[in-house]
Amino acid sequence: MFKENFKNMFREYDIRGRVNSEELNKENVALITRAFSTFLLRRNINRVVVGYDNRSYSKEFAEAAIQQFVADGFEVFDIGLTLSPVAYFAQYYLQSLGVMMITASHNPNGWSGFKLGDGYSKTIGPEEIKEIFNILQTQDFSTLPQSGVRIIVEIRKAYIDAVVSRIHMSDYKPKVVLDAGNGGAGLFAYEIFQRLGCLTFQLNCDPDTAYPHYFPNPSDLKARERLAQMVAHSHIQADLGLAFDGDGDRLGVIDQYGNNIWSDRILIILARQLLEKKRGAKIVFDVKCTQGLTDDILAHGGIPIMWKTGHSHIKSKMQSEKADLAGERSGHIFIADNYFGFDDAIFAGAKLIEYLSHVNKSLTEVLEDVPSYITSPEIKAHCKDSEKYLVVDRLVESFKQEYGDKVIDINGARVVFNSGWGLVRASSNLPELVLIFEADTQEKLLEIRSIFKEKITAFKEVAPNWENDLII
Repeated sequence: MFKENFKNMFREYDIRGRVNSEELNKENVALITRAFSTFLLRRNINRVVVGYDNRSYSKEFAEAAIQQFVADGFEVFDIGLTLSPVAYFAQYYLQSLGVMMITASHNPNGWSGFKLGDGYSKTIGPEEIKEIFNILQTQDFSTLPQSGVRIIVEIRKAYIDAVVSRIHMSDYKPKVVLDAGNGGAGLFAYEIFQRLGCLTFQLNCDPDTAYPHYFPNPSDLKARERLAQMVAHSHIQADLGLAFDGDGDRLGVIDQYGNNIWSDRILIILARQLLEKKRGAKIVFDVKCTQGLTDDILAHGGIPIMWKTGHSHIKSKMQSEKADLAGERSGHIFIADNYFGFDDAIFAGAKLIEYLSHVNKSLTEVLEDVPSYITSPEIKAHCKDSEKYLVVDRLVESFKQEYGDKVIDINGARVVFNSGWGLVRASSNLPELVLIFEADTQEKLLEIRSIFKEKITAFKEVAPNWENDLII
């Protein structure tokens, strides 16, 4: 019934596709919304929050979704142009278990999608995504007997107040540059950091659907170059820079010298902050994170838990383990201690600022005694959606045959060597494999990289040229 491109949109923890006649358009958005409304009604949920990101087509997609929800009998809270964490916050504020955020997160312009939830701080996972697709295939739709209602809600002030009220600064207020990449985060972040007392500079904080400079993605090193220049500028000399992705749930950090600081190292700082008052707390993190995070959590009396990459996977594991903090190297950070436990880049950035304020040190100084390894960026190797998981399964088996129990296979293959580790996994969002390497030295890192390169080159399904491969 559905073409392959349509089927491929239904991914591990959300739905994402290109905006075109086969994948996402107003008609298909309405159809998917109809399936999601059936999914919610099966769980006795008839209220839903709907928001959308800053892409040129997102507003009309939201309109199509809202009209479908109303036709299906829902009470719909229309919160307009917003961020994913603001939509999750709105669930609590409006007492709505259902949420639909129309976004493709950090995927390039020309993509759209949905982050869907059926509970507080809960986005649906693989089995629920399959259920929604099955509803579409069987046309087993449900509606309520009466027409629904659309309620337009201004949520911005309530969200900003909720963040600011939970951050307590000391006399030292770090100077910060904010880069929203012309996405929606600029509508929220500047006021928050100003209210916290920080001298705050804006870079690309005006929403612009043309994205004239670069698409907001904290994992893209080239996109961070301008932020690094501005932080270190002689007339600014900021203490740090914070970058946000298109829907505000991923954080990037630049130190005072313009150096990129990966989010797993930021998670080390936030874990220390947590463990100062909650020794024995659990911290969940994904397979892409540095070994230094595990080392430091143990050294400060915490319990490290490695898990699958993916915001719904991490949130689910965080809740089942009753963890107070979680994060991914890609920039998703989840804080449950005195917050809601969903991924919120602005709140995570504010907590980092709060920590620096109280220790009265620069980020560089704080990181001086953090366990440090040589780590590659996230490297991408193109591989079709229809083939990437099969390729990774075969790679896992091949690595296991050679390295045995040195292979951690909870999400792809993380192969542990005496001097470091390497990871290959299938991207959940794009037609590509993701690779990361870490080692004690650059020489050892290149050795691990060469081992993976040789293995992967044997698969003709994978493009030979790797993107973002900036380690050599």
